[in-house]
Amino acid sequence: MENKEKDQREQPFSFAEGQMLLIDKPLTWTSFDVVGKIRNSIKPLKIKVGHAGTLDPLATGLLIVCTGKFTKKIDSYQAEDKEYIGTITLGGTTPSYDLETAVDEIFPTDHITEEMIYAAAKSFEGEIDQYPPAHSAIKINGERVYEKARRGETVELKTRHVSINSFTIEKIEMPVVHFRVSCSKGTYIRSLAYDFGQALQSGGHLSSLRRTKSGDYQVENAWNLEELIHKIKAHKEISVAENQV
Repeated sequence: MENKEKDQREQPFSFAEGQMLLIDKPLTWTSFDVVGKIRNSIKPLKIKVGHAGTLDPLATGLLIVCTGKFTKKIDSYQAEDKEYIGTITLGGTTPSYDLETAVDEIFPTDHITEEMIYAAAKSFEGEIDQYPPAHSAIKINGERVYEKARRGETVELKTRHVSINSFTIEKIEMPVVHFRVSCSKGTYIRSLAYDFGQALQSGGHLSSLRRTKSGDYQVENAWNLEELIHKIKAHKEISVAENQV
């Protein structure tokens, strides 16, 4: 699959017929921002553009974007397992479970040992139920719940059944824990970070996140967004020139 992905970058664009693009989403961009940037770059073509699996603004990494007829494949791409690397900072929680909001409660960490950290990670492997963050894009009565949360409204969310294939501790630099997670569709890594802190009788929030895989596709083979936009522009200029001959 890796060679196939590398070859894909060298193939000519065919947005109207259908294109699947691997994008390395930049920090602070929303997934919708990326889709909008690509949609604007291929104008005047009026075709569908969508993504297969939202990444939070403070996350980077692999985002699959589809155009034209390939948008029909979004559900199948989105259903694939994902892999992430990131860091959890112990000793404090935030309302959003990540750095979008400030730490609102402090917890002790002196009692936490490396053995406890490894055991806690292992305890999350398998089928689990988790609550989505209140600051999430889930809709209730047609409104995103993060909009309610930002207004200070109480949001009641139901648990979701997800699968954690592996939860590996890569490095421990207290209070920061570096991890790698392979998981099913619909898993909230922010919620996993929060629950991980609780499992250690402390608090925790997600302090960095990068999606490295989606199904068989890897971020190493993804486009830098600005590089992609530059290539699309060059492709359009060549096409215009050829039509004028």
